Amino acid sequence: MDPDNTIPLDPTVLQPVLDFLLAEGASLWGELTRRWTRYQLVIALGVFLLAWAITAVVRPRYTEWLRTRENWPKLRLRIGLIIQRRMRMILFVIMIWCAYLIMSELTWGSRTVLLKVLANLSTAWLFIAFATRLVMNPAMGVLVRYGAWTWATLSILGWKDEAQTALESIGFSLGEMRLSLWLLIKAIVVMAALLALARLVTGASAASIQRNKDISPSMQVLMVKMLQVALFGSAFFIGLKSVGVDLTGLAVLSGAIGVGLGFGLQKVVSNLVSGIIILLDKSIKPGDVISLGGTFGWIESLGARYVSVVTRDGKEYLIPNEDLITGQVVNWSHSNDFVRLDINFGTSYQNDPHKVRQIAIEAAKSVDRVLTSKPPVCHIVGFGDSSVDFVLRFWITDPTGGLTNIRGNVFLALWDAFQANDISIPFPQREVRMLGTSQDSDHAANTAER
Repeated sequence: MDPDNTIPLDPTVLQPVLDFLLAEGASLWGELTRRWTRYQLVIALGVFLLAWAITAVVRPRYTEWLRTRENWPKLRLRIGLIIQRRMRMILFVIMIWCAYLIMSELTWGSRTVLLKVLANLSTAWLFIAFATRLVMNPAMGVLVRYGAWTWATLSILGWKDEAQTALESIGFSLGEMRLSLWLLIKAIVVMAALLALARLVTGASAASIQRNKDISPSMQVLMVKMLQVALFGSAFFIGLKSVGVDLTGLAVLSGAIGVGLGFGLQKVVSNLVSGIIILLDKSIKPGDVISLGGTFGWIESLGARYVSVVTRDGKEYLIPNEDLITGQVVNWSHSNDFVRLDINFGTSYQNDPHKVRQIAIEAAKSVDRVLTSKPPVCHIVGFGDSSVDFVLRFWITDPTGGLTNIRGNVFLALWDAFQANDISIPFPQREVRMLGTSQDSDHAANTAER
């Protein structure tokens, strides 16, 4: 590594931190050696033990009661579960405030300072624990929780300005900008909080959009994707701006990175653009039944890069959006849900074709999924070598229920109807001669000589 490119670390930058820790440590030790401070610690410990004992008795009964509330809304159940998990802390906060108020009435204010600090700290920690439960991402929730706890603790103890000064002293200059440990921590916490808020707003907005029946499924997906891009992008840039990052240089850098990604990730970009086109032209939407190559199934979801297609055998195919744009796709339910199916069969020349047509139509109507509003039809399509050939056509509206099974049911109905009306279905017959005697062998030899 070139020594000219390294960033020198001045050992004196850690001195303010050490001085701050030593001074606060000495002050804290002196405070703990006071008699009334020890009394307050004993009171706080007693309050904690009392909260622990009450929780041990109440929590099992509360849990059993909560299990009987299965008909509650999901949000209310979630709040009830948070209370069940944080019951000890809730009781401690309530009782520590009661202890502080009682002690404030019985003695001087200087003798309740520690109780007040503990009450404020426990209240802040409890509020942060409740608030961060709204963050869906576990890693982000832990980051926001501990960052907020640290900041609240420093603020309540009065160490915020000193801690900020100490953290700002640890860093280095990069051009006209100084990068410090304080700026890094601030950026992480602010970005995590804004992204968590964007995720929460996106989830609530997406649920509201999906409940709106006036918006088509494809437009719902498009609106949710655009909302996610707008909110998360805004959270990212607002977070950078709030910590003092110059966005002018970032814009130039992001433009260069975008060009490089465009060349290096052509397929990914193509799938993204194809996905937007699919959502805009509404050619494919969730719930449609499609055929693409050898895949037949219904669309489960539309993604930014692929479309999820579930087949009748339970397999889920992830088809790239580009294949749906450039390839030939059969959408069985694009403009409507009507699907026509054909069945070919033949009967003997001895049967009346008029009667066969009528029997076939009635047999198809007897199957549950066959539509009667668009009645089946049966036509003669040719005179074969050994049979009169027919085609039976009928309509269904639920292709997601399967095509092979409905064809099989109609075939069974035809079989039962033909058996009941003595309609015969011809089949090829062949004559097999066994050459087992000498006479047959001589006859076969004479035939070969000829």
